[in-house]
Amino acid sequence: MTRKILIVGGGTAGWISAAYLAQMLSADLPGGASITLVESEDIGILGVGEGTFPIIRRTLSRIGLDETDLIREADATFKQGVRFQGWKSNPGTGSDDWFLHPFQVNAQHTDMDLLPYWLLGVAGKVPWAEASTVQGRAVEAMRAPKLITHSNYDGPLNYAYHFDAVKFAAVVRRRAMELGVARIVDTIDEVRLDEHGAIASLQARESGELQADLYIDCSGSRARLIGEALGSEFTSYRDQLFCNRALAIQIPYDRPDTPIPSCTYTSAQNSGWIWDIGLQSRRGVGHVYSSDHCSDDAALAALQRYLGPGASDLPHRKLSFEAGFRKTQWHKNCVAIGMSAGFIEPLEATGISFAEVAVLILSGLFPWSGDYELAAKQFNAQMNTRYEHVIDFIKMHYCLSQRTDSAFWHDNRTPSSISDSLQDRLAQWRHRPPSFLDVDASHDIFDETSWQYILYGMGFQTDIGPRAGALRFYEDARREFDSIRRQSDKALRVMPTHRALVDAVVAGGFRPSRGPQR
Repeated sequence: MTRKILIVGGGTAGWISAAYLAQMLSADLPGGASITLVESEDIGILGVGEGTFPIIRRTLSRIGLDETDLIREADATFKQGVRFQGWKSNPGTGSDDWFLHPFQVNAQHTDMDLLPYWLLGVAGKVPWAEASTVQGRAVEAMRAPKLITHSNYDGPLNYAYHFDAVKFAAVVRRRAMELGVARIVDTIDEVRLDEHGAIASLQARESGELQADLYIDCSGSRARLIGEALGSEFTSYRDQLFCNRALAIQIPYDRPDTPIPSCTYTSAQNSGWIWDIGLQSRRGVGHVYSSDHCSDDAALAALQRYLGPGASDLPHRKLSFEAGFRKTQWHKNCVAIGMSAGFIEPLEATGISFAEVAVLILSGLFPWSGDYELAAKQFNAQMNTRYEHVIDFIKMHYCLSQRTDSAFWHDNRTPSSISDSLQDRLAQWRHRPPSFLDVDASHDIFDETSWQYILYGMGFQTDIGPRAGALRFYEDARREFDSIRRQSDKALRVMPTHRALVDAVVAGGFRPSRGPQR
């Protein structure tokens, strides 16, 4: 029997959900699920973050979206990580206060665990991200992560994307409709429940009554179905993650050949941080801050200082959010995906990643037999674990700072604002570095290498002196560190500039070679 799915809300979460489910549940085949998406022209796409995490490549590849189309139509560029400026110590202290969270997994270069040897100084005074991967130097030189001859979603350096959120939603919408998704442009005025508390139908303003077997709420922070109609409570984590406001500005380039960074820049401020993202035709810049520690006027002034002369004439958008999520994201016959389920904050671009993970799990647990309860139980448990772990990961960026120049940074180090689970992790890592033992591959968006990059980028100290005598591969480690340096030199010679690759893709598309490219 054909199962009907009705998605409420377009935007990134809605259309990724539609396209992915259409592909995985065979919406274009007679025996597949029937998928309809309803979106209102009265409700715009939020589009706060224009950054993604590398799992986006797997998602887009699976739905069959051509990477060239993505680059051309969504103003997309490549993202190889996040660069943090001013997070560790007070401004003006003279320290070289920046570090990189690259996407490259350091284990790619060797089977050895190099981190203990780096901690003992074998690589010299080189940041961990530079000592363990070639990506650090490539990012600093604004190099691309791949060549024009590489295939769709493939390349020697791990990457994600920056893109225009509105244009991206349109690209994915087109692909979803090619896969059999029906689109209705209308506004939902009423949600009707049955006697068991499940959704019986939706009343649309122009289309009338709409019914389905499963309803997916992609209506954003309003949570029209899961929150307003079904009453699933939102659990706030504002006591741990203080930022709850953002001011966003779009800035056109002065010249069409302006170099494009291949990472997100983040600059710490007195009461939050500023993101700076390079697209093909403009920069997207925004100030994320805590309204408990900073007024809107002060936040805007800080953003304008960062941008320099002329910024006061640029229009800006003010956005509000709260860190947290719904513990029940699947209730009865309704599943929340995207901001209707939860939102942490823009740092590390987890918003789209959570939507991708949610639709991946949903496709595996889809209740073909009509057994919603057991599927919902497993879905909620897995998503809750992911949210809790990501909250700890994001909090670590703040609580390890040694800044003392504002109440915001002081409050972020208060033990009561740090979860017990994060405090336990940090206590263990005083004497051993993070490893695969600390992550769950089936529940964590960030693996152990991401924790390592942030931990040691922030200057955390791990004392493995008592273990030093038990390490037997010092010379092998030196050779591996030397090898990574040589590979970095080669990457700088071979990889094109980021701008050059993007322009080449727009002009002629990728031209995959049949020969080996790595």
